[in-house]
Amino acid sequence: MLLAGLAVSMLTASLGTSAANVALPTLAEDLGGRFGEAQWVALAYLLAMTATSAASGVLGDALGRPRALAIGAGVFVVASIGAAFAPSLPVLIAARVVQGMGAAVMMALPLAIARDATPSTHLGRAMGMLGTTGAIGTASGPAVGGLLLQGLGWPAIFWTMAGLGGVALALTMPSVGGLPRRERAPFDLAGVVLLTGGVALYALAVTVEEGPVVTTALIIGAVAAGAVFAIVERRAVAPVLPMRMLADRVLGIGSILNLVVGAAMMSTLVIGPFFLGGALGLGAAQIGLVMAAGPITSVCTGMIAGRVVDRCGAAGMTAAGLAVMTTGSFALALLPGWLGLPGYVAGTVLLAPGYQLFLAANNTAVLGSVPPRRRGTASGALALARNLGMVTGASLMGALYAAGAGTNEISTAPAEALRTGLLVTYVTTGIALVGAAALALLSNRAHRTVEEQ
Repeated sequence: MLLAGLAVSMLTASLGTSAANVALPTLAEDLGGRFGEAQWVALAYLLAMTATSAASGVLGDALGRPRALAIGAGVFVVASIGAAFAPSLPVLIAARVVQGMGAAVMMALPLAIARDATPSTHLGRAMGMLGTTGAIGTASGPAVGGLLLQGLGWPAIFWTMAGLGGVALALTMPSVGGLPRRERAPFDLAGVVLLTGGVALYALAVTVEEGPVVTTALIIGAVAAGAVFAIVERRAVAPVLPMRMLADRVLGIGSILNLVVGAAMMSTLVIGPFFLGGALGLGAAQIGLVMAAGPITSVCTGMIAGRVVDRCGAAGMTAAGLAVMTTGSFALALLPGWLGLPGYVAGTVLLAPGYQLFLAANNTAVLGSVPPRRRGTASGALALARNLGMVTGASLMGALYAAGAGTNEISTAPAEALRTGLLVTYVTTGIALVGAAALALLSNRAHRTVEEQ
């Protein structure tokens, strides 16, 4: 019952990232806004979830993770209902900000609660299941949103989210009440505010296209917030991101790997539609089907990945997952130019199981290395790193693809230029993943050396 509730929690939060996107044109028309303004319905959720990821973990350690998860789910449900009743775009965007804050808790804390409630011998399976449900939510979002939009109208998308959030809350609360009580950590309000503000400024800098002056100002603001945050954290009794924890090899490297992998996985969502439409001549429906190949593979391999982690160990499987992802990345760089569409599908199908194996192994290794009272903080750090990687990847991979293609007008670029852009992007991504795999191996070797001494 507990794991089912945690799984529904992650499914609901991940569904929120993609289900509403299909309704953006309709929202612009119905609520009297431009399409550029309607895009903030999607962006506000992602930015809010990213900015509050670390804070949600700290909240869990301060209030107790089950209670914090209940609060997050309740906030999500109320915000979803508010979104369904929204009379204008500004109100809907505000509701999505609040919804994203609730989603941050629903994405981060299930990992820590699963670690508390699951025996170590089955932890990989639990992480694999949570990763699978997250993939299901992201993959099914556009289809679910499209069906609800066509049959019942856009408010039904948010009513569905509210219902799923209520199910997650109902399934989780009876079970988590029986978990052992942990020592609660003080809540570092100043650190949370500074970290959230800095992350929000950075996320805006890499996603908002308002010219170099605005981007530079946002980056300067993010750096300034980060500098003040570092000063404040040195004096904090219970810092939101303890430097000792981040200096720990497993958590520090695990967070870095999460960031790199998040950016790499975002590339398929950013680049895929342009390449499949421009270079291979596919229509919108065909593009959707092809892009579903990776998420479907993730769903099919998530539980298997968890079992492999339980049997073979988390540390080694982290590097193995990155190795599979590296193979998929180089396949995406080369095979589409040789084989066309089958080559592209083969690359995405290779990338997905590597991602699931990495996710299950990395989460298992990190959450198994931190003290129980700090598992919420560690979960928040992992979620923050992943979300920052996705936000950065959305900007960086698009720019890299355009540079490789030799033009900023990707939608009108010739097929050969798009193939070159794909080659450049995924060779670069593959090299980054090779470095990540090497870092994971070195970390594993160093850890074994310390244990032997």
